[in-house]
Amino acid sequence: MIESPDRTPLPRDFFDRPVLEVAPDLLGRTLVRMTDDGPIELRLTEVEAYAGEVDPGSHAYRGRTARNAVMFGPPGHAYVYFTYGMWHCLNLVCGPVGTAGGVLLRAGEIRAGHELARRRRLSARHDKELAKGPARLATALDVDRTLDGTDACADGNSPLSVLAGTPVTPGRVRNGPRTGVGGEGAVHPWRFWIEGDPTVSPYRAHTPRRRRA
Repeated sequence: MIESPDRTPLPRDFFDRPVLEVAPDLLGRTLVRMTDDGPIELRLTEVEAYAGEVDPGSHAYRGRTARNAVMFGPPGHAYVYFTYGMWHCLNLVCGPVGTAGGVLLRAGEIRAGHELARRRRLSARHDKELAKGPARLATALDVDRTLDGTDACADGNSPLSVLAGTPVTPGRVRNGPRTGVGGEGAVHPWRFWIEGDPTVSPYRAHTPRRRRA
């Protein structure tokens, strides 16, 4: 008998741990996005850990700024950033207040609200591609900078929440280099994913951007 995913919201102390503990533990959990048109639910299948000021790949490596301030705040909040002038990416803040840490939500399987996700991901050839990659995930869930700082552990009608779902057994969790991270941060094998899951995005090494003459 297959048990239904646990609908219990994850408490704040789940996120109040080192980011390398939280990241793999998020696999299989249910992310709920309440939009104006209704809810969209996603099973997390791929994440990346970023360890703040000790991690050259992190936005917080050089300290606190207006852009990354949420990463230093209470755990369980959303950190949303805009990249390449086109895409948003969604992270969940981890660790104690004052210590920057976050988990980038890289991919997932849409479990509810398929029609709402498809409206925003018209280029997806099938449902497995709706949230296959961090920009696609954010687009499918209608995530933008207005959600930066949202408390995913708040009681009531928060636009973002995380449910216990169905945690993945350790034997199915794989890890390797983070996608697109260069320099010293490229050495960290802090990307975690569910082995064999078709919604996991392909690995791509960092490609330096050419400077314009």
